[in-house]
Amino acid sequence: MSALIELSGIFKSYGTKENPVPVLKDISFTMQEGEYIAIMGPSGSGKSTLMNIIGCLDHFDEGSYHLDGQDISSMNNKQLADVRLHKIGFVFQNFQLLAEETALGNTALPLVYAGVNKKEREERAKQLLEEVGLGDRMNFYPSQLSGGQKQRVAIARALINHPRILLADEPTGALDQTSGQQIMDLFQRLHERGDTVLMITHDADVASHAQRTVHIIDGRLTDGGKENHG
Repeated sequence: MSALIELSGIFKSYGTKENPVPVLKDISFTMQEGEYIAIMGPSGSGKSTLMNIIGCLDHFDEGSYHLDGQDISSMNNKQLADVRLHKIGFVFQNFQLLAEETALGNTALPLVYAGVNKKEREERAKQLLEEVGLGDRMNFYPSQLSGGQKQRVAIARALINHPRILLADEPTGALDQTSGQQIMDLFQRLHERGDTVLMITHDADVASHAQRTVHIIDGRLTDGGKENHG
């Protein structure tokens, strides 16, 4: 069975050709469908750059990346946007909700870009908001929601296009401990139903919820086979 995510020999530098600043150094990483993996590293380790490459938000200098059997390195910007829309569900630390849209409107937003009609958009968004425990908050605006509720809206939005992978960047970073635990419980339920979850974090407690943790230190991956037991 081919991997859902397969990175091989990825290098990434910033700066100029004369003065490059290496950020990722010979990264190789595979992830199978249905896995729940945490990529853990301190600030400046390269984990955000790695997440942006996996999420098709940034280009790499050398190596190869296949997502769901597709060669990402050969794609143009329009094709990459299509991959992001249909194959990847993003969950960010700061939620990235539109202030002028309700929870329902924010959740349904990716379906607008996908060309889905309004009736179906609302039906699918309502169903997902029910699933994440916000059935009574559908018509609330972000300013009326707690941090944990905003993140649940963001997760519902990430799931609405039935993505192949849920990519979460520091998903509890802006939350208090109780709200953070509720979000981690939600990720666990999603994993148990078969969703593929890749989480980027600097927090060992958050990483411990995943099936497996890989560490990124100074642009290199280590401990690729470490299993979490909880």
